[in-house]
Amino acid sequence: MTLRLVIAITGASGAAYGVRLLQALQEVEEAETHLVVSKAGALTAHSELGLDQKSLKSLADVTYDNADIGAAIASGSFLADGMVIAPCSARTMGALAAGTCDTLAARAADVMLKERRRLVLMFRETPLHLVHIRNMETLTQMGAIVYPPVPALYAKPASIEEMVDHTTGRILDLFGIRDHALVRRWQGLGRN
Repeated sequence: MTLRLVIAITGASGAAYGVRLLQALQEVEEAETHLVVSKAGALTAHSELGLDQKSLKSLADVTYDNADIGAAIASGSFLADGMVIAPCSARTMGALAAGTCDTLAARAADVMLKERRRLVLMFRETPLHLVHIRNMETLTQMGAIVYPPVPALYAKPASIEEMVDHTTGRILDLFGIRDHALVRRWQGLGRN
């Protein structure tokens, strides 16, 4: 059985999370990835990682233009198992919380909410103001999982890549993909 996931990369810092997630899913035999990248997400991926659009799109099985509101992933009849927005910008989160989904990334996420499918939002903003907090509350009440990519320091990461890997592994866990070595599992005090 194929696990079909929609991945969106929007315009917040942390494009490495979306990229690493796509790379990790390439190693999962039964995974099929559908990618949509906002203009700001593409700019951030280029600025932070040196990736151009072609390189970014090559990481996914299927790609879509963020302006293509008529794409397959914009419909509930498209059978996706879930979606991750990695990273999730404040603009995208606000659009979802308000139900004003005028981009494909936001519309695909809105579909996940209405169809009661798993939606994970890697909200990458700090510090938070009240609207951010209210939007996170609203989306949590709607069924989304708000997962800010906060580093797990108990894993004693030696590099940014290890921090990104750990968080990516935890996202894979949320979709039942546990056969990976990205997470240093907590063993209890004195055992790690």
